[in-house]
Amino acid sequence: MSQYWSAVVRGLTPYVPGEQPKIADLIKLNTNENPYPPSPQAMAAMASAVNDALRLYPDPNADGLKSAIADFHGLKPAQVFVGNGSDEVLAFVFQGLLQHERPILFPDITYSFYPVYCGLYGVEFTKVALDESFRIRVADYAQPNGGVILPNPNAPTGCLLSLAEIETLLKANMASVVVIDEAYVDFGGESAAALVDRYPNLLVVQTLSKSRSLAGMRVGYALGHPELIDGLERIKNSFNSYPLDRVAQAGATAAMQDRAYFDQTRQAVIASRERLNGQLAALGFEVLPSAANFVFARHPARDAAQLAAALRERKIIVRHFKTARIDQFLRITIGTDEQCEALVTALKGILSA
Repeated sequence: MSQYWSAVVRGLTPYVPGEQPKIADLIKLNTNENPYPPSPQAMAAMASAVNDALRLYPDPNADGLKSAIADFHGLKPAQVFVGNGSDEVLAFVFQGLLQHERPILFPDITYSFYPVYCGLYGVEFTKVALDESFRIRVADYAQPNGGVILPNPNAPTGCLLSLAEIETLLKANMASVVVIDEAYVDFGGESAAALVDRYPNLLVVQTLSKSRSLAGMRVGYALGHPELIDGLERIKNSFNSYPLDRVAQAGATAAMQDRAYFDQTRQAVIASRERLNGQLAALGFEVLPSAANFVFARHPARDAAQLAAALRERKIIVRHFKTARIDQFLRITIGTDEQCEALVTALKGILSA
């Protein structure tokens, strides 16, 4: 029935999400989900929100959630935009802030949804190569463009830019929007939210999927100058004026307010990551420096696809990208310490076979 497709649909190469297999007793280390449950306060708030009020529409502006996010980052609610997951927020960003005559810039190895959005919205783009160490060189982005977007830390590499480097990037691109996608920043980086008041061209995008364990709830947000936020609101209110339901707003608000649990779980993930780094290095892996809730590693003597397949036979799933320059790397989500130990034990067996 593809005869009914539009030309746009025919030309799309959709994003392929990480596998969600239905395998019993699986150790799932492929989609960067948090190994710990959501905040108990968030769970209680969501349970409380499941009542007869669900017959009513939710707050279209999500004012309570925006206030909680603004309070967390030391900003004002007018500097906050919320959406149905950061992917939806990014979709609005591409449509509303990055559609210009000049091509936008993003790394050649990065979140693979970016070129998909460009295809969907007709945005021209130029890929900027990472250096030999798979790091972003800020100086390479000092060229004419219609906008800049990059994750920090980058995905799937996990490599981090400092706040000083982000500021250098902003100063070099004052005529265009610079979008910093911070899905993983809470696991070792410093948020560029601290720069929002000083740079009107900065938009910071975050998610509650990773560091707040709410991937199943689909809540994301953006921080920026009120004029940038207003641009996103115009797109949102022309597309879906009620993106976040009552349960999502209640849970996300409580999760943002429960700072103690947020710090406890992210520090646990960081500690597990550093322990796993050492264990992988002892097995001969090269592990890129990661500030995310995953590591990016390759073994000089073993093919990455074969390693991934051998792990799968042992009911451990990791992510392998069949992409130039990184086809010998595995991206491994940080699980619980027990899951990480099972991974290391499996790798020892595979490597010694």
